[in-house]
Amino acid sequence: MHIQLDTLTTDRLHKSLAGQPGSFKLFYDTEDCGCNGVLVIQIINEPNATDIVFQQEPFTFLCDRQQESLFDEVMRLEAEENYPSYKLTSDSTLFGSNIRVRDTRQQTVN
Repeated sequence: MHIQLDTLTTDRLHKSLAGQPGSFKLFYDTEDCGCNGVLVIQIINEPNATDIVFQQEPFTFLCDRQQESLFDEVMRLEAEENYPSYKLTSDSTLFGSNIRVRDTRQQTVN
């Protein structure tokens, strides 16, 4: 899999890291949503045992291997110009709009 990023998206993701190490995880969150899941981008310290890294430049992107089949081989992540969210698309699918970045790094620090 590969995610194409434009300049605005790259800048926003870089700011989301706030100068700290971290990876971006595509994740369908199904907890308490009563639906098929809401796509979020998590910032994580390190991958879980079931996560796979699918891209390393300009950022490390990963997803759970059980959710890999939900995504296309080539996707585009675009930051919304006037709103703090993103849209993930491919040539055939809109995976989600109004996607938020959730920084989970602080939750795992002891």
